[in-house]
Amino acid sequence: MSRIRQIDPADFDSTSGTGPAAEVRRIAEACDVADGVITLNEQACLQLKYRGLRDASLWLGDGGFALLHGQILDLAVHPDSRGQGVGLELARLALAGTSRVEAWSHSDHPAAAKIAERLGIPRERELRIMSRPTSLPLAEAVVPEGIVIRTFEPSDEPEFLAVNAHAFARHPEQGHMTSEDFRERVNEAWFDAEGLFLAVPEDPSDKTILGFHWTKVHVDEDPPYGEVYVVATNPKAAGRGLGGVLTNVGLRYLADRGVGEVILYVDGDNTPAIAVYDRQGFTTLRTEVQYRGATL
Repeated sequence: MSRIRQIDPADFDSTSGTGPAAEVRRIAEACDVADGVITLNEQACLQLKYRGLRDASLWLGDGGFALLHGQILDLAVHPDSRGQGVGLELARLALAGTSRVEAWSHSDHPAAAKIAERLGIPRERELRIMSRPTSLPLAEAVVPEGIVIRTFEPSDEPEFLAVNAHAFARHPEQGHMTSEDFRERVNEAWFDAEGLFLAVPEDPSDKTILGFHWTKVHVDEDPPYGEVYVVATNPKAAGRGLGGVLTNVGLRYLADRGVGEVILYVDGDNTPAIAVYDRQGFTTLRTEVQYRGATL
């Protein structure tokens, strides 16, 4: 087994072509190819890109790495080092100083299940990845009376974040988005304010945001594809069908951008949302799994 060391935050430079950051990229890219999924999700990538190891810890060896930010664990083992106990050792080192953990297995990998079982961490949550070709026809979106759909403006940020927090109050990641989190995403190449749609009152003096659909185009992929990134409805506007209307508007926008496919992520137990997406022509591609709970 390769020697595993904890990385000093001062030694982590996300822009460097050598050192710990480059090694994390090397391992993650090898895992991407072997597993057919993205090893580090957006949250982890933004953490490393903009914040480095601020409020995070990284353990690194030739065979893999473990990144712990808060209670969230991202762990990857290079395909050439699997089956040698590297993953379990990384997990034990990373979790030694925390009493609870949240860890995703983006490919629902059996090795992740074995590590979680050894550490007594239950399989808590499933996330469906659904897909829809843009060639499918869409029904007309009927906007409720007294409401208009417009795109995001910088002055909307405080209200946008407030609606997001209320809509995802029970969501362990999305509901905790801060201004810093939001602005990191705004700085990414994929961000387009014209693809962030807001449902607002027709009266321009009323600044309430009733719902939003944040779309995303994965511009660095070949071929590029779209994503229903976040759809949320203000609890004050519940029952008015805004979620479906906003989804429809965003899907039309993504089709106009020329992508051939749109994906989305939805909790596996969110039956009403899955039913809406089924009606809009989405089908399930795969399932991701989260292990969450107290550590031994």
